Amino acid sequence: MRIISIVQGEQSVVTEPDVMISTLLGSCIAVCLHDGIARIGGMNHFLLGEPGADQQVSPQDMQRYGIHSMELLINGMMRAGASRSRLRAHIYGGATIIAGLGDIGAKNAAFADRFMATEGIAIGHRDVCGTQPLKVEFIPWDGKVRAKRVKDVPQAPARPVLPPRTGEVELF
Repeated sequence: MRIISIVQGEQSVVTEPDVMISTLLGSCIAVCLHDGIARIGGMNHFLLGEPGADQQVSPQDMQRYGIHSMELLINGMMRAGASRSRLRAHIYGGATIIAGLGDIGAKNAAFADRFMATEGIAIGHRDVCGTQPLKVEFIPWDGKVRAKRVKDVPQAPARPVLPPRTGEVELF
């Protein structure tokens, strides 16, 4: 089976068998869309739901937002032959990995739910929030999704804290 790995800001649409789309999520959201009649599926991975009303976002940064990512995914599926009326969504992610960062994950999950309701897309399954990352594997041809909690997330090594220097000026 061929595996397509996607990361934040990406999406993939698949129309052939024996292909899996995979991603790893923390507070981000992945939406898997499937048209069971056309046997077309796709997945996206977005960082935030939508920019604030007063926030200026460059075109290249729009890919981080669900509002843009969902449109790209839906349009890509329709170009491949899916019917909007047959789309079914599966929503994953939105975890609170680091407690001090607030409820970003829950806000992302709420955005995904609102988007599906507004667009009239049925939600087949959702596994959102929690405190652990998820690895999501989607087989678009069959519409099958597997999500596994990732318990041992590799951590970046801590940087040693050096005592401040006194009396010296470093120019660079």
